[in-house]
Amino acid sequence: MSSSSHAASPADGASTASGGVKPTTAPYGSWRSPVTADVVAGAEKHLKGIALAGDGRLMWIETRPEEKGRMVIVKEEDKPVDVIPQEFAARTLVHEYGGGAFAVNNNVVVFSNYKDQRLYKQTVGIGSPPVPLTPDYSAPNISYADGVFDPHFSRYITVMEDHRMSSLNPTTTIAAINLSGEQVHEPKVLISGRDFYAFPRIDRNKRRMAWIEWSHPNMPWDKSELWVGYFSESGDLETRICVAGANQMLVESPTEPKWSLKGELFFITDRGSGFWNIYKWVLMMVNICSLCCHLSVKHHIVKQLHKITTLCRQQGRSYLGVLECDSGSISLLDIPFSDLSNVVAADDYFYIEGASASVPLSLAKVNLDANRTKVVDFSIIWSSTLGVEQYKSFLSTPEFVEFPTLIPGQKAYAYFYPPSNPNFQGLPDEKPPLLVKVHGGPTSETRAILDLNVQYWTSRGWAYVDVNYGGSTGYGREYRERLFEKWGIVDVDDCCRCAIFLVESGKVDGERLCITGRSAGGYTTLASLAFRNTFKAGASVYGVADFSLLKEETHKFEKHDLDHFVGDEKACYERSPINFVDKFTCPVILFQGLEDKVVPPDQARKIYKALKEKGLPVALVEYEGEQHGLRKAENIKFTLEQQMVFFARLVGKFEVADDIPPIKIENFD
Repeated sequence: MSSSSHAASPADGASTASGGVKPTTAPYGSWRSPVTADVVAGAEKHLKGIALAGDGRLMWIETRPEEKGRMVIVKEEDKPVDVIPQEFAARTLVHEYGGGAFAVNNNVVVFSNYKDQRLYKQTVGIGSPPVPLTPDYSAPNISYADGVFDPHFSRYITVMEDHRMSSLNPTTTIAAINLSGEQVHEPKVLISGRDFYAFPRIDRNKRRMAWIEWSHPNMPWDKSELWVGYFSESGDLETRICVAGANQMLVESPTEPKWSLKGELFFITDRGSGFWNIYKWVLMMVNICSLCCHLSVKHHIVKQLHKITTLCRQQGRSYLGVLECDSGSISLLDIPFSDLSNVVAADDYFYIEGASASVPLSLAKVNLDANRTKVVDFSIIWSSTLGVEQYKSFLSTPEFVEFPTLIPGQKAYAYFYPPSNPNFQGLPDEKPPLLVKVHGGPTSETRAILDLNVQYWTSRGWAYVDVNYGGSTGYGREYRERLFEKWGIVDVDDCCRCAIFLVESGKVDGERLCITGRSAGGYTTLASLAFRNTFKAGASVYGVADFSLLKEETHKFEKHDLDHFVGDEKACYERSPINFVDKFTCPVILFQGLEDKVVPPDQARKIYKALKEKGLPVALVEYEGEQHGLRKAENIKFTLEQQMVFFARLVGKFEVADDIPPIKIENFD
């Protein structure tokens, strides 16, 4: 079956929008759509941090697929302008995933440069080039992340990851970098001894700093500790106090410390309720807000009114509120975003990073009234997807789905997107094929925001469901810990149950169920195909096939994930799809970056070879220069198109409308 032919002509694809002509009847999956893979790849821009400059304007890092995934620091002006030169990219490799690659103080920005992982300093707005702050170590490098300016000493305090002694087990510390002069300075270690550190935050009133630390086998959301240390006259940390997390009988994960202008320390922790709520520490810890939802202390405290702008998340939706620090009451603000990620603020306005089912990932400026309780102006200053309005009539609106798990009385959650295209309708008595999307992490969370990756499928006649299986963040600690020692069981069961639920609800075709996922989601994809018979084909994008190999090769940050999520060696063997190739019964396509250190390329190569030898239809696509995640526009496009063609040829019972040359499929072509 050729993948380049189509069921309807280009003219059919434009009729309804212009003249209200009756939709063309065509098989689901074969519809022509203006949401092309090129459009999707161009819209794959992400934000990697926001901050306020000295003039009150916003600065942010955005990813650019068209520049091979380069991360660029941008500043808000009448028209946004690039801050760093073309030969620089603001990206850190701490924990492999990075994040926290820059900080701003007035008009000085310090950032981590991707190519050499050195810290650079640049004065914004005067045309001066970046100057290095840290030495140029020969590979393996030292990386820096999550840094802040120290108002008491002329220095920059940052998390430092040193690979010089061991590339697989680097040393993590909190270090200080001297900012005086133009010369390069050796980092000075302030805190060491634990496996991991994060969130160094300095009190502007007194010489003290808060930070988070934890050690293996825990992850920071499992069990961590919040500490406060006092600086001596020389800038060393002397007295140290554990504020939260020291009680071994109490499992909690404090995080996101912030100092108020009055010298109070605010943070969030999940003690007791299992949900992250806001606490305050002066000389003792006080819970100032307890709700059955996740709160974030990404906030600004208004000087005169002593209020906090805070984010709240409950049952898959985000809310923005103003928290009264004295009473603990929250006033919700009316904004058009239903999903929020970050907030930075001045006194009477703030910037938020957010999205909704009809608005793609965006940055917006919000002005408040004098009491800081009502929105008087809301304006978007940056969007990941320009011109999305032209696709409005093609967009599928997500439906929040609760479905029963295999455990009586227990539910799991998902977002279901039905097919949507004003120019087409399905054949009589036909149900659409379904693509089940499995998020990564595995303790991540999928959110109901406008994502053209999803609309690419639904506008062509596919149904699409994004599953928050047991283990996902956003529904409390108890829900997240459903996955403990049951990765490969709970996630697989929930994804299969979700697909079956949609079949039984009459929404999709039970004979055309496909599944896809990236990273941990790629593992669940492969495990679902190996250990269940629900799906007819799958696509694993840099997914895990062999837990034993992962234990040997993966990076320090997630080195002990399998201890929590899988268990002993016997369980690792029994949950690894590579050991049960005989149970695979359907086609698989694999995509893998060749520089991936989180899930190394051998994972994809081993399962590909085994499935090929078994005689199943299988294909492997490897990408030079890609790490854990696809960042280059051409690779994002190719992956999306080849998944579509693969499923159409082997499962679909239709021909895709787009002209996409298919790759060779072993044991099929």
